[in-house]
Amino acid sequence: MSRIVVGLSGGVDSAVAAHLLLEQGHTVSAVFMKNWDEDDEAGHCPAEADLADAQRIAARLGIALQAVSFSAEYWNRVFTHFLHEYEAGRTPSPDIVCNREIKFRAFLDHATGLGADFIATGHYARIRREPAVQLLRGVDEHKDQTYFLHTLTREQLARSQFPLGDMHKHAVRKLAARIGLGVHDKKDSTGICFIGERRFSEFLARYVEKRRGEIRTLDGVVIGEHDGVMFYTIGQRQGLGIGGRREAGGEPWYVADKDATANVLYVVQGGNHPALFKTGLQASQLHWIAATAPQTPHACVARIRHQQPLQACTIDPIRDGCCTVGFDVAQRAVAAGQSVVFYDNETCLGGGIIERGIENR
Repeated sequence: MSRIVVGLSGGVDSAVAAHLLLEQGHTVSAVFMKNWDEDDEAGHCPAEADLADAQRIAARLGIALQAVSFSAEYWNRVFTHFLHEYEAGRTPSPDIVCNREIKFRAFLDHATGLGADFIATGHYARIRREPAVQLLRGVDEHKDQTYFLHTLTREQLARSQFPLGDMHKHAVRKLAARIGLGVHDKKDSTGICFIGERRFSEFLARYVEKRRGEIRTLDGVVIGEHDGVMFYTIGQRQGLGIGGRREAGGEPWYVADKDATANVLYVVQGGNHPALFKTGLQASQLHWIAATAPQTPHACVARIRHQQPLQACTIDPIRDGCCTVGFDVAQRAVAAGQSVVFYDNETCLGGGIIERGIENR
């Protein structure tokens, strides 16, 4: 049996993960990670409440719990990247960077210092260890979290365990209730911890200076103003402030494109407007879990956002860490800064950062 340190978040998933490892006979302890220094505004990042839940879970399971702050690492490795990307007019995914830099690097290093053989989390994903380490989608397609884990290396995966990979969420909650865990019906956390229940634009404005600019149609007609293209993402409908224009008909407006240099936001009417769809994309900063890229052109499936149904695509030749991807069906709201993640059947190959959507590649 192994010595395993569980990242105990105070939620039901990591709690059941710890229980399953105990049932398997492993020596289990836990770490509660605090990754954000809270401000004075209550309810935005309830680390204290989550820590209290984690303490109750640890007491119920009979395991030791240590609270560790990775706030400095989070600020330097995750949040500064987050701000830089938004200032450039892109839409980053901090959860992906957090997994790579904090949960499976800083936490893994800390657990190794404690003498752990493995770390474990409540992610819905699976690891195949033979003949080579592979990351597999979780059996619960609605909860699969490999999108957020695709930048991990084989070395990180080899030292990790995902006990919930073969389970469905409803079964996890049912088991938690049966063994008396009070968090069995706790609401899943959503969004980014440091933003919490606040409006995203209000939070971002604390760190990124507003810059008034024009909202234009694709024909160049100015129909409004915005506070800075960094506050908007491709496909966004809410918060544009241009609804109800009598001469434009009744359909809502959507962000179709952004010019970060000129600070111009381009919008179209209707959620199915052709300008919102791209037949392909360009991606950079490619990461392959197997450390080597597949032979191209390579037909596979991919997703450009978490929980999106898998989409058939072809990866074209890879040069200098970049590639183009063509989709069998045009994709809506391809946003620069987000990730495209590739799969061969149930195996996650890796992915890259979307640079831009393309048409008629």
